[in-house]
Amino acid sequence: MFLSTVELIAADLWCLCLVAGALLAARTLIHWFQLESYQFPGYFRTLRRQGPRGWIPGACLAAVILLTLLVGRLFWRGTSWLLMAISGLVLIATGFGLLLWSQKQKEKKKLVFTPRVKRLYIVCAIVWTLVFMTVFFLFSRWEASLWIYIGLVLLPLLLPLWIALGGLIAWPIEKGISEMYFRDAQRILQERPDLIRIGITGSWGKTSVKFILGALLSEKYPTLVTPASFNTPMGVTKVIRTQLEPGHRVFVAEMGARHVGDIKEMCRLVHPHIGLLTSVGPQHLDTFHTQERITKTKYELMEAIPEDGTCFFADDDGIVTELWAKTRKEKCLTGLNSKRDDVWVEELQVSPSGSHFLLCTAQERIPCETELLGELNIRNIVLCASVCLKLGLNGREIARGIRKLKPVEHRLELKRNPGGFNVLDDAFNSNIRGAKQAFQTLRQFPGHRLIVTPGMVELGDQEAELNREFGQAMADCCDEVILVGKKRSETLHQGLTDQGFPKERIHVVGSLSEAAQLLGSLVHPGDTVLFENDLPDNYSEE
Repeated sequence: MFLSTVELIAADLWCLCLVAGALLAARTLIHWFQLESYQFPGYFRTLRRQGPRGWIPGACLAAVILLTLLVGRLFWRGTSWLLMAISGLVLIATGFGLLLWSQKQKEKKKLVFTPRVKRLYIVCAIVWTLVFMTVFFLFSRWEASLWIYIGLVLLPLLLPLWIALGGLIAWPIEKGISEMYFRDAQRILQERPDLIRIGITGSWGKTSVKFILGALLSEKYPTLVTPASFNTPMGVTKVIRTQLEPGHRVFVAEMGARHVGDIKEMCRLVHPHIGLLTSVGPQHLDTFHTQERITKTKYELMEAIPEDGTCFFADDDGIVTELWAKTRKEKCLTGLNSKRDDVWVEELQVSPSGSHFLLCTAQERIPCETELLGELNIRNIVLCASVCLKLGLNGREIARGIRKLKPVEHRLELKRNPGGFNVLDDAFNSNIRGAKQAFQTLRQFPGHRLIVTPGMVELGDQEAELNREFGQAMADCCDEVILVGKKRSETLHQGLTDQGFPKERIHVVGSLSEAAQLLGSLVHPGDTVLFENDLPDNYSEE
């Protein structure tokens, strides 16, 4: 028997209830999509890495539908439209419950309801309504063949894929909006020929260098730097359109990359006259796949610098130094090597309270002091100071700016815990070189030393090998280690034991909250705790 008018209306409303329930339940999935910058490969990697967690919301909705079908088939003696109405309300309630459940999960970076997220929700609502109704009405009978039962259950069960479909359909819309804003930002910069434009890229150190450079240049010029980790085309576009003012003389843009061509796109927006390369190494190998592709992408910045511009390189006696050697534009190499570098450091004295050094060029020696910790920070400072010298700051202005520098949040930031112990917060995006520098800094502190770390991620096929090296590097600088993540910590554990670190001093926990609880029983006044790296929510094992 074909559906009556009342049943057709009930079916329409039931489909809308299913869509509403799915939209409510999809919060975690959309959050992952946002964390992966709306990139489909990253979203599917997160889905695969999280295992059942990504499929639970859809499975719960599917269970409600399956229960409805069983009740209707075996027990229900009333009208079918009433059963559909009850089922629809239960679907919405289930979706709302899943929404509350997702909101209670511990999140390091919350879902931000940006205009793009709102548009994604709208597109998903429209697309899912059309798809769900089409599937439902492929059969004109409520009690049709087995296929409609299978179809009705599969609709919510495939919720992660419906998110991807919504994102795919929304992509042309987002591309058009992005290009409109992008061109407006280009226009704003084109109208400012007086503006000094600086681009900064590297596998690590970009954000620290950006803030250091901004602080030093501000001693002479009104300077705008992109805030926090704004290092994508849309992030920098927003800064240009909303924060760049006529009084600014210098604009400093951090340029991040996950794919070949990303830096080239950033340069198409900013057109920098000065470029800084902080580092090149194994970072984001899950998307770049090879070190050669990373190197090529980072060098896109120097290729974009005009012939009358200047390229600045941080001497690493490795890939960056090789790129400096092959560059034929005006260039400057900076670091700790007085025989090779154009700007270098001498008489470096590093202690838990800060650093003292001479900033050297062929013409002068500038005494400097800073509360920043670690050799890597000194390398960052000398790189920034070389740009300042190029732009006309004198030694007094540079030394004054260096003395004012404050630690960048979560980047080897020294804090004093109320419990009487020191905390070295180096939780932002760990890499093997920076981690080794943090370990060296920790070694300088007296007393009992502890490390809390989940290791490193996004390193592709090299992740296990580099995390083993990470574990080996920890072994001789601390007395106790807390490894976060029972699966991920295996190679870290192996690296520690390879170096003879006592197994009884290696503690493995499932989450950062568990680590904090355990830490309370291990740390005492006068101790020092290093937090090395903190994983985003899409890598959590909780």
